[in-house]
Parts: sequence; C-alpha cells; structure tokens
Amino acid sequence: MTTRLNDSNPPVNHSPNPWALLPLAVFLLVYLGVSILAGDFYKMPITVAFAIASAVAIALSKGGKLTNRIEQFCRGAANSNLMLMVLIFILAGAFAQTSKSMGAVDATVNLTMSVLPGNLLAAGIFIAACFVSISVGTSVGTIVALAPVAAGIAEKTGIPEALMLGVIVSGAMFGDNLSFISDTTIVATRTQGCRMSDKFKVNIYIALPVAVITGIAYIIAAHGTHAAYVPGEIEWVKVAPYIAVLATAVLGVNVMIVLFTGILISGITGLLSGSFNIWGWNAAMGEGIAAMGELIIVTLLAGGMLEMIRYNGGIDWIILRLASHIRSPKGAGISIAALVSFANLCTANNTIALIMSGPIAKDIAVRFRVDPRRSASILDIFSCVVQGVIPYGAQLLIAAGLSNTSPVEIMQYLYYPYLLGAGTLLAIAFNYPGKSIYKP
Repeated sequence: MTTRLNDSNPPVNHSPNPWALLPLAVFLLVYLGVSILAGDFYKMPITVAFAIASAVAIALSKGGKLTNRIEQFCRGAANSNLMLMVLIFILAGAFAQTSKSMGAVDATVNLTMSVLPGNLLAAGIFIAACFVSISVGTSVGTIVALAPVAAGIAEKTGIPEALMLGVIVSGAMFGDNLSFISDTTIVATRTQGCRMSDKFKVNIYIALPVAVITGIAYIIAAHGTHAAYVPGEIEWVKVAPYIAVLATAVLGVNVMIVLFTGILISGITGLLSGSFNIWGWNAAMGEGIAAMGELIIVTLLAGGMLEMIRYNGGIDWIILRLASHIRSPKGAGISIAALVSFANLCTANNTIALIMSGPIAKDIAVRFRVDPRRSASILDIFSCVVQGVIPYGAQLLIAAGLSNTSPVEIMQYLYYPYLLGAGTLLAIAFNYPGKSIYKP
C-alpha cells in the first residue's frame, strides 16, 4: 500500500508490519496491566495510557520527519467519523445533565420501577434496550438515551451501577448487530453479496438464544434487590424528554436532532416546572459538556493512535497471517471472525472494521465455499462483539462518561457480547444453523 503525507513528500511503502501493533500493546499493558496490579482501575487514567501509547505510535511510525508523523496522527484524530462522535458526546452531555437537573431521571426511574418488579429490573431494562436498539439501529443512540436511567436505577436500588450499564450496552449491541437500519448490517451484507433479510434469518438463530440466556443471567445477577427501593409518585411531565428521545430515535431521526430535541424539551420543561431558571439551564448544559471532556480526549487520542497502526501496516500484517492458515470452511469462518475482530481492535469502530475486512472476507468465503449469508452474519456478529467490549470503544466510553463508572468495571457485566461471541464460535464449529436455513 502506498500513501502520501502531502504532495511535496515522496510515496512511502507500508508492507505488513507486526511492530505497528506495538502502540496497542503498550496501551493495554499500561492501562489494564497497571490497573490490575494496583487493584484499582482509577489509579491509571485512560487518558494518560492513551497519551503514552500515542507517543509510542508517533515515535515508531515510518512517516519520515517528526512533523510529518505528527501530521499523520492528527489526520487520524480528525477523522470525520470521530468528529461526529465528538459532537454526539457534547450533545449527549448537555442532554444528560439538563434532564437530570430538571428531574427527568428520577421521574423515569419511578416509572420504570412501578412497572417492573425489583428482581426483574436488570432483565427488563435489557429487553427494553434490545427493542430500542433494534428499532433505532444504533448502539450509541440507545446508550445515550438509556444510560442515565440505568445509573438512576442503580443509585436507588443498590444494584451495582456497572451492572446496570452493562445491561444497557449489552442490549444496545443486540440491535446494532440485528437491526435492518444498522450501519454494520448494511456494510456486512453489501460486502458479502446477500440480502439483509437473509442475513437476519441466519443471525437470529444465534443471537436470540443468546439473548434469552443473557436475560436469565441478569435476573440472577440482580437477585435480591426487589425490596431496596419504593418508587415515588410518577411526574409524567418530567418523563416527556425521554419519551421524546426514544420516539424520535425509533422514527429514524438523526441522532444529533434527537439529542437537540431532548435538550430543548428538558430545558423548557425545567423552566415551566420551576426546576431551574434560564441561567440554571445554561449551567446544566455547560456542566454536562465539561463532563464529556475526558471522553473527547480519549476519542481523539485513540483515533490518532489507531490510524498510525493502520498506516504502518499493522492491520495488513494481521490479514496476511490469518489468510495463510485457512484449510477448511470452518477454518474460513473462524478466520473471518478473527479478521474483523482484529480490525475492530485496531480501529475501535465496527463499521470501519467491516469496510476494511469485508472484501477480504468475501474472497475467503468464495474460496472455501462459505455461504455469503453465513459470512455476513459472522462478520456482523464479531464486529459488534469486539466493539461492545473494548474499553476504548465509543459504547463503553459514553456509558462510563454518563455515569461515575470506569469502562473496565462495566466490562465484567457485558454478558451478551461475551455469550454471543462464544455462541457464534460454537455455531461455526457445529455448522449451526444447518443447511436448511440457507435454502432460498
């Protein structure tokens, strides 16, 4: 692959290079390793870990002069997808704090707990998140809408906050994987050459049993919390912002407009109910945006670091290694899963990972006679599995940013992504679902 830093520089050849993955290893060693040794995931700030890994990425890059390497890093940080995420984070912070200051979180918690028994709260919220995410087709939108409610329920009931946030992220990834309007579904089916409805039929045979098992697991995990909190009177007018956000999201409205609508309705409701004045509303929005600062910094640093890994041949090396070990259709399926998983680890964006790995997966599938509906399902599933569990992915970062929890603390409660990944590996090994599913 040949890339130009700018018109005045000669092309630089980037052959597959395992050393390009070193910054990712440094990040995992510094953040996870130090935190585990210290026994506290707050001892090593994730921003510091990414700053160290980014410095390593720039130092080891093949981009010529230091100024050129820094420029390449900045291109990755300024990627349009990342900038869109930053804008979403800003609006999400403003909406979360405005709705909380107005009393929407408490009102929605009271409504939720009036409907669901305490021992079914976690499972009920998981089911709700599944339905919302499959309707809206975006895991981030689902998390933005439901994470504040989950954190509020945790505060009132004594259920671990990390558990409730894990419930939300798990449900969000269910829809991200299955929804017909999800970016991952669209890209996976287009790159493999099959219809979305056909991919869905194969995918649901694996995902639905896993979702049922996950719901049962959350019932067990939250057992004993039914008497922890007695809900108060439901203030329906204060529930309106969340109803509006969910309704507009389900209708397919752009997430930026969804959040802006939520901010506006929360602010007007707060003014009319006397929860705050105009200056209080401004202060709430400012506080919410400021609370997203660490999340935004991590997003920019991660984008730059991961671009350097791609630019220097890290992903190309992984692809080369995987392709050389395929011997059978089952091996092809596992290689496709590993291919998109590594791409996702190195990009922290499941849609981009699918765009990068999809054409290669198609070649593997054709060569080893893997049905395109099956390869599309495997691609989509593992892109969502990895995206849902990496601590530097948008899903965990925004869930943690809307609460007082570390992304790593949430990871232990991500039952659905873990079970989905394990279940899909078993499905590949035992050729499930059977050939009858693939009949036209």
